[in-house]
Amino acid sequence: MKALVFLADGFEEIEALTPVDYLRRAGVEVTVCATATSSRTVNGAHGIQVLADMTLDSWVDAGEELPDAVIVPGGMPGAKNISECQTALSIIEKSHDAGKLVCAICASPAVVLSKTSLLKGKKWTCYPDMESIAGEEACALFRDDAPFVHDKNLITGRGPGAAEEFAMEIVKSLCGEEVKAKIKKASVQR
Repeated sequence: MKALVFLADGFEEIEALTPVDYLRRAGVEVTVCATATSSRTVNGAHGIQVLADMTLDSWVDAGEELPDAVIVPGGMPGAKNISECQTALSIIEKSHDAGKLVCAICASPAVVLSKTSLLKGKKWTCYPDMESIAGEEACALFRDDAPFVHDKNLITGRGPGAAEEFAMEIVKSLCGEEVKAKIKKASVQR
């Protein structure tokens, strides 16, 4: 199993690194890609710098196949920066169309996924009061009563406080309930 996590300056650290950590514990090969073209160093919304595994351009140049999951953390202006990266949007759409998991949390479902067709006809959630950014049609199936929503190959999460549950739903989807249960027990989750 492989997962690709997009990072852009201003990303929400807990929403990006929680899925990376739990997926790596599950044995998933996770690649963290900086959407900036020239630097692997990405600055989080709360001053934490992360050295991405590679830039997104390097990942594309390497001719990588679509991963089993694409993960888009929120945070502002991180989500906005990812939404302006046409390469990231293209990978998100191609992954979705190929039946791969697309996972977005916090601002990213509204800010990033609304620039694609992924929200149409799907149940989803995002950071409180950001859903209107996605437009009226997308809001038809919006849910604000759950930490995460899983509809077919789309997993969306509410925000930083939902990062653990969001990440564990991705683990379960890629690796199964048994692996999820082992990680939950070993990491002393609530």
